[in-house]
Amino acid sequence: MDTDDMSFRKMAGTAAVFIFADYDKASPVERNGLLWSAEELHLEDLPAERTVKSTMASVLALEGLESYDPATGGDVRHVSNLNVEFVYHPRIQGWVQIPPTAA
Repeated sequence: MDTDDMSFRKMAGTAAVFIFADYDKASPVERNGLLWSAEELHLEDLPAERTVKSTMASVLALEGLESYDPATGGDVRHVSNLNVEFVYHPRIQGWVQIPPTAA
């Protein structure tokens, strides 16, 4: 996967949900926050096997899963209010928007 030029921002109000830094639609992105590189998020180690799970309404719902349906590496969740898919990355214990080349 070629993600060298990609950068991400953390979603506001979340511990570890990352979306493309250039996402230009209305969203609770930490606009003044840090930029994270693909290298910093260890995207080269994203699980190759993916398991599509049920759709979530918001990124906050992704973090709420810990109490009743803990994520495992490679879980994929579509977030309907953003129309974006995220994959759970165990190395960072967080969710990352799926890069187009990784879908």
